[in-house]
Amino acid sequence: MQALAALSRFVNKTFALWVLVFGIVGYLFPELCKPLGGWITILLGIVMFGMGLTLTPDDFREVFRRPRDVLIGVLGQFIIMPSVAYVLCIAFQLPPDIAVGVMLVGCCPGGTASNVMTFLARGDVALSVTITSCTTLLAPFVTPALMYFFASQWLAVDPMSMFLSIVQVVLVPIAAGVLLHKLLGERIQVAVAALPLVSVVAIVLIVAAVVAASAGQIANAGLLVFAVVVLHNGFGMLIGYLLAKFTGMNLAKRKCLAIEVGMQNSGLGVALAMVHFAANPLAALPSAIFSFWHNISGPVMATIFHGWREEGEAESMLEKIAAKHAKKA
Repeated sequence: MQALAALSRFVNKTFALWVLVFGIVGYLFPELCKPLGGWITILLGIVMFGMGLTLTPDDFREVFRRPRDVLIGVLGQFIIMPSVAYVLCIAFQLPPDIAVGVMLVGCCPGGTASNVMTFLARGDVALSVTITSCTTLLAPFVTPALMYFFASQWLAVDPMSMFLSIVQVVLVPIAAGVLLHKLLGERIQVAVAALPLVSVVAIVLIVAAVVAASAGQIANAGLLVFAVVVLHNGFGMLIGYLLAKFTGMNLAKRKCLAIEVGMQNSGLGVALAMVHFAANPLAALPSAIFSFWHNISGPVMATIFHGWREEGEAESMLEKIAAKHAKKA
């Protein structure tokens, strides 16, 4: 079990590399990877089931302890990212299928990877977990509404059908995971150790399927989509940080909001694109590229944020020991 946990940690740390590798495989061998498209909903459901296994009542207590902070985070997630996506679509005059894909990833809830990045950044982890959990549970209602409001000008959007899809691939698996956690208690920790490995495998297979489905068009649109995704992610982090600063949050909370707003559940974006915009395979590409990019930008921002301290903030014991050894060397 220790070997499995170690492998799981390694694969999780090198997530961006695996996304890139399987994306290349999907591009070079599209006929091999296209059949994976039929499994996208199931694969994402497995990821959401894993999220449910890790949820506890403590993850929602911050809603009652710090309702203002949680509300700002949730509103920031569902206002900043869709708004930035819309501005980028207009500014770059994106084709309808790509514009819908960019809007879709912008209207999705926060991704669970943001919790790990917030921890590495020395941010407010409890707030990050609560915001991610709340936006995920609100997604069946908010994501279809936002898509109908922003994206209907490019392609037809059926909010009720999208609501049912999100319930199917998000709420039901999460509820099953929470129920199993409740029934098995601490015994579930054996399975939790393997969750990062399972999640990485599921996401990279999804990316491979998306790239394979749009391989013929990536040569023409790939660089444009990549540029828009980088800007979307970057502006999300920047505006999330500024929102926290302007609302009087401390540095740990500002780090949390920057990462939380900028990192999306792009796997959900892929699944919704493949189901609801199947006739436009490029609609899934922004979410697939986002899966790759935010697993590079997230660790980079976490590393930068890690060194930021408020005046008078003490170093941790581990950091003091490391600094002491560095001086001796």
